[in-house]
Amino acid sequence: MSTRRLLVTGASGAGTTTLGRVLAARWHVPHADLDDYFWLPTDPPYTDKRPEAERLRLMGEVFLPRPAWVMSGAPMGWGESLVPLLDAVVLLTLAPDVRLRRITDREGERRLAPLEPGGPDEAAFHDFLDWARGYDDPEFDGRSLARHERWLAGMSCPVLRLDSASPVEALADAVDDLLA
Repeated sequence: MSTRRLLVTGASGAGTTTLGRVLAARWHVPHADLDDYFWLPTDPPYTDKRPEAERLRLMGEVFLPRPAWVMSGAPMGWGESLVPLLDAVVLLTLAPDVRLRRITDREGERRLAPLEPGGPDEAAFHDFLDWARGYDDPEFDGRSLARHERWLAGMSCPVLRLDSASPVEALADAVDDLLA
């Protein structure tokens, strides 16, 4: 595989990590989920953000110097220095009800025990779902489709917009066609 540096981005639950992993395996290149750099390893996960400078330093040490890779996630607002490295960006979209169902199913699969009613994990999960619902609200003060589109408008590389309701292999084929 020639040098390909691709970002797969979109809303939580849209399948960015899944497509990123499929493309990386198909191309025999490394895959990085930006959540692994954004968040400090904690139990429960996703509670403490890693400082921005440390995120970028880690990526620069272990991932970015490689000649080809696939990243999944959303570096908007903290990873602007990654943008010039990109050969292309894929924005995945998906109907909100399907995304939220995927998130709920994914969280159910990750847990060893069900959410305890009224417990801290349940509250955190519902806070996360509320945040995920905000993606489709153009007035949402967080990661949203409107914010994604504004960010992508400044890209100098090709941007491919795909509906991730399609099978992941069809999505990967569409990306291969774009980069052919």
